[in-house]
Amino acid sequence: MKIHFIGIGGIGISGLAQYMHYKGHEVSGSDISDTIITKNLRDLGIKVTVPHNASAITDQDLVVHSAIISPDNPEVVEAKAKGIEVLARREALLQILDTSKVYSVAGAHGKSTTTAILTSIMSGSAIIGAESKAFGSNVRYNPETDVMLFEADESDGSFINSNPHCAIVINAEPEHMEYYDYNYERFYDSYKTFIKSAPCRVLNAEDPFLSTLKEEIDANWLYPSKDITNIEFILINDEPHTRFTLKDLGDFDVWGFGKHIALDASLAILAANESMDIEKIRKNLLSFKGIKKRFDIVGAEKGSVIIDDYGHHPTEIKATFESVKEYALLKGFDKITAIWQPHKYSRTIDNLEEFIKCFEGAAELIILPVWSAGEASRDIDFKEKFKRYNLTMADNITRANNTITVIKDKETLKTLDKGLIIGFGAGDITYQIRGIA
Repeated sequence: MKIHFIGIGGIGISGLAQYMHYKGHEVSGSDISDTIITKNLRDLGIKVTVPHNASAITDQDLVVHSAIISPDNPEVVEAKAKGIEVLARREALLQILDTSKVYSVAGAHGKSTTTAILTSIMSGSAIIGAESKAFGSNVRYNPETDVMLFEADESDGSFINSNPHCAIVINAEPEHMEYYDYNYERFYDSYKTFIKSAPCRVLNAEDPFLSTLKEEIDANWLYPSKDITNIEFILINDEPHTRFTLKDLGDFDVWGFGKHIALDASLAILAANESMDIEKIRKNLLSFKGIKKRFDIVGAEKGSVIIDDYGHHPTEIKATFESVKEYALLKGFDKITAIWQPHKYSRTIDNLEEFIKCFEGAAELIILPVWSAGEASRDIDFKEKFKRYNLTMADNITRANNTITVIKDKETLKTLDKGLIIGFGAGDITYQIRGIA
């Protein structure tokens, strides 16, 4: 089958494209600009054209597009003119995953980590919304099993079409509400539909919404405050690990710091335990090495550590920052510097009061310009709102070795080379803090 993916540079669409390529289909794609993702796809032998152009549509059997692609996109228009089937990603999932035994992971926060942990425990194909450091990709293909470990996305409602054998839900905190027209009933009904479509369910019983479903849904319910005990943070080979006891299943060690890591791992363990021996799970869990851009240690010297983190919602940032404080304590650092690139004006404004609370304990807070993600610019008085912190407003950062240079109006404001330095954001801060031009 010949399949063309419009928006192939996005992490979600690129995952589907890679998976179908590995399955033997002839895959092509396009995007508005070249990125590391499009380069990697070309390295796999996938033809990628930039920018979108009607000439990319030739004799394909199917065209799949990401949620943000408009109906007047030239490739969509050309495909329809040629009578080629055109499907949004959410619709295409029904075809792509229809023969798989899918362990489908959903939630506002922790999806990528939980899915990646599950891939360390279980064999099977996998499509994750972030790169697993254990196998250096967001996609793994295993033709010897029909098991699929899948990060399911609620942002466009596509998780409903993920054909879940096992629905794993970490939390159901409202997010991406623009897709649901800010209708909370519609949002929560989507989660209900997703959960009820799976014969196997592993759910967080202490999530405010999920807890309301206990009477009507049969599931393996996890009560984190009671079922996850003896949490401690340790260094194994100088790498951060969380050790915890889960129910009556014994102790587990998982890469990363934090109660949220123990929660993510516990849900993955319970899902795998449906079909796997617990001792095998305990052993396989040790192969998890984290995911790129999530508490990702990108530089380490005796006096300093640099961490890149994708956190762009206050719940995520707050949880990670608590972990950062634990890590700094174990490493003997007395200074934490946080660098934050807000993601989207709408998200920043909607959650501003919560963002203000996220960075308690930082010796310095550096705020970069908002990464708009295509949104129109809006005024936000960061200086006033974040005045409780030792605040620096900057334009960008650069990195050389383990030193971060903070820049404003093309002039150096300061250099950072001591203690723990962490960058938060889903924009290009990940390239800035890694020193990638």
